[in-house]
Amino acid sequence: MRSSPSLNEAFPVHQFAVADVAVLVIYLLGVVGLGVWFFRKSRNPEGYMAASRSMPGWVVGLSIFGTYVSSISFLALPGKAFSSDWNALAFSLSLPLAAWVATIWFVPYYRQGDAVSAYEHLEQRFGVWARTYAATCYLLTQVARMGSVMFLLALPLHQLLGWNIPALILVTGGLTTLYTLLGGIEGVIWTDALQSIVLASGAVACAIILPLSMPDGASQMMEIASNHGKFSLGSMGISLSQPTFWIVLIYGMFINLQNFGIDQSYVQRYIAAKSDGDARKSVWIGALVYVPISIIFLWIGTALFAYYTIQPELLPKSLQAEIAAGKGDGVFPYFIVDGLPTGVSGLLVAAIFAAAMSTLSTSLNGAATLTLTDYYRRFIRPQATDRESMVVLYLSTMAWGIIGTTTAIAMMEVQSILDAWWQLAGIFSGGMLGLFLLGMMSRKAGNGAAIAGVVLGVIVILWMTLSRTDFWPDNWGTIASPFNNYLVIVFGTMTILLVGWLLAYFFGPATTQDDSGETDTNTNE
Repeated sequence: MRSSPSLNEAFPVHQFAVADVAVLVIYLLGVVGLGVWFFRKSRNPEGYMAASRSMPGWVVGLSIFGTYVSSISFLALPGKAFSSDWNALAFSLSLPLAAWVATIWFVPYYRQGDAVSAYEHLEQRFGVWARTYAATCYLLTQVARMGSVMFLLALPLHQLLGWNIPALILVTGGLTTLYTLLGGIEGVIWTDALQSIVLASGAVACAIILPLSMPDGASQMMEIASNHGKFSLGSMGISLSQPTFWIVLIYGMFINLQNFGIDQSYVQRYIAAKSDGDARKSVWIGALVYVPISIIFLWIGTALFAYYTIQPELLPKSLQAEIAAGKGDGVFPYFIVDGLPTGVSGLLVAAIFAAAMSTLSTSLNGAATLTLTDYYRRFIRPQATDRESMVVLYLSTMAWGIIGTTTAIAMMEVQSILDAWWQLAGIFSGGMLGLFLLGMMSRKAGNGAAIAGVVLGVIVILWMTLSRTDFWPDNWGTIASPFNNYLVIVFGTMTILLVGWLLAYFFGPATTQDDSGETDTNTNE
């Protein structure tokens, strides 16, 4: 399989040092070794999917942080700051509020009962269609996430090792699938916690080295960045068609509520925690650690802009052409290999690998869990034995690994991976947050109201998405969506919630009180 010529030319290969490769190899051996170590604890479905519900909160919290960062943050956030400004910080600022909502409402909600799937609760509320709809949306989102992560990981590895990008995607996808297959969720959580330390250390090291590498010191970097408006948080206007500060903030609030509230990857960690208190602690650790680290990533991108603005001759012409076209994702990988001291380059590549593997392993384990619980046991073999269930978990882990790897190869021509990921996440989520909120906020909402809300929500999502593509007929231009793509998840969620709530309010069944005084209603019309 051949890679795109323009992409390989844009990221020239450098002679790598033995020390850099040694650091990376030692790291990879350690990760695989951890997977083997936890294999004995993951040979039954409960261990593979829920770690026997025994994990301490601080480990789960670091695991959530490691999952949240991924190579999308590690490489795409610096790329975004390099090519534009700090507008992406608005996304991070929404995290604490989303975490607060999750600890108050979502964590206790999932911790009750024995369900491992986040979407089994939707079946209890609205029926099997709701569970299947949400599980399918989650799986599509994870495919997009895995593709973005693996592609971004391949960029620095291409420069370091000299392999073509598709081959690197295949190798890293296969390695991550193997490690996830061996360790189960307990191996994933412990390894993610350790990887989060590696990636944070690598980011901090680079954030310190870059300003000190400027010809006239760190003050020169600050002057150049300030003169070019690189610290701007974006427009403070109220336009709904541009990614203003407020649009990104609102988008971040909805996406982060979805992540902490209904994403199987996070819910599975809450369930794996040994107590309700540990589960709540894990949410706060993951959220509050991510905010300063995201600032460090943006700082790195801004420092890279100043570094190469004053020394443009350090960039190859092919990469300069990519930057002129608005693609900044390759600058940080180039600097890691070309601008860092020997050994530090290997540490940074290991950190990127850590970020990628945290996300990939989480997505693979979550996708395999839903394949078993929401599809196989629900529709094919409800009474599947533990042995049969483990076969399904192993086979589905491998299958989703192949699908994610294929998606990564298909993303090689995307202009900005961060923009692509944010847009795909908003589309594939399908407004399922609205369905969860409807079930939690309206006791009167039943099947009819929920179905109507979802149908209209999906129509809104398709309208906002397709009307900005070549698939939209030219003579329909007057009814194309005028809104920014970041608002897809916002409008989709609110359509489901408001339509469902209004229908339930006007046409829903009357509520009654049982003997205990609790309000009750028939929610399955």
